[in-house]
Amino acid sequence: MSSGSKEMGFKVVEGWGKLPDGWSFGHVIGCAVDADDNVYVLNRGEHSMMIFDREGNLTSSWEVKLPTSHGLHIEGDVAYVADYHRHTVQKFTLNGELLETWGTEDVPGENGEPFNRPTDIDVASTGEIYVSDGYANARVHKYSADGELLLSWGEKGTGPSQFDISHDVAIASDGRVFICDRQNHRIQIFTADGEYITEWGGFKQPCSATIDKDGYVYVTELQARFSILDKDGVLVARWGGEPSLEPGLFMNPHCACIDSRGDLYVGETLEGSRIQKFRKL
Repeated sequence: MSSGSKEMGFKVVEGWGKLPDGWSFGHVIGCAVDADDNVYVLNRGEHSMMIFDREGNLTSSWEVKLPTSHGLHIEGDVAYVADYHRHTVQKFTLNGELLETWGTEDVPGENGEPFNRPTDIDVASTGEIYVSDGYANARVHKYSADGELLLSWGEKGTGPSQFDISHDVAIASDGRVFICDRQNHRIQIFTADGEYITEWGGFKQPCSATIDKDGYVYVTELQARFSILDKDGVLVARWGGEPSLEPGLFMNPHCACIDSRGDLYVGETLEGSRIQKFRKL
C-alpha cells in the first residue's frame, strides 16, 4: 500500500470477508453499512446481497436475485437498490423484502424521464432522495421523502451540468450534491436544487463518492485508484493506479462505504470482484 493510505491512517485488513466453500463474489457494485455496522455487499454473483459483521463473518444473505443491480444505499431500515438493466429503483427491508418499486420494470424512461439505466441513490438529511440516472439518460432526479419527483437536471455532454455517465450521487452534510461524471473523469457539485457550483477534475473514471462525518470525500476510480479529498477538493491521499490483486491495492474499485468507527470498505468489479476492509488507525 502506498504511503498515501497510511497518511490518512488506514491499514488493509487482509482476508476480511471470507466466504463459505462454493461461494464467490460476482462483480461488487455496491456496498453500505447499517446502524449496527453490518456491511451489505451488493454483487452480481449467485448471492446478490451478502451481509457481514465488522469482523468479516458472513451473517446472512438475501434470497432475492439482483443480477443487473448497480447501486446501493441504506437509510435507516430501508435499502435502496438501483437496477440499470430493469430501469428501476427498489426499496427493500434490510432482510430483503421488497417494499416498493419506482419506475416500470424493463421499460426505459423517454425524453429524460426516470429511469433509463439508473446507477445510484443517496438520501439527504432533509429526507429528499436523489438518483443518478446515468448510463442512458445522463440525468439526476430529485424526489421528496414520499417519492414525488421534484426536479431533474442534466444532459449528455462535457460542459457544466452535462454528463457522460452520471455514475454516482453523494449528498454532503451541507446539502451539496456530488455527481461522479465517470467518462468525463470529474466530479460535478451542485446545490440541493441542481444548480451547478463547481467541478473537481483529475480522476480516472470516478465511480463513487462517499462522504464521511468530517466532510472528507472518498472516491473510487475504475482505473485501479482510490483518492481522498477534503471538503474543498484538496487531495489528501491517493493510492493505487496500477492494477493489482495485492491486498491494499486495486483492480477496478467501484464502490465504498464507511462505518461508524471510520473503517473503510472498498468493493471492486470486473477482474477484481472482491471487497476489502481498511481499518482506521
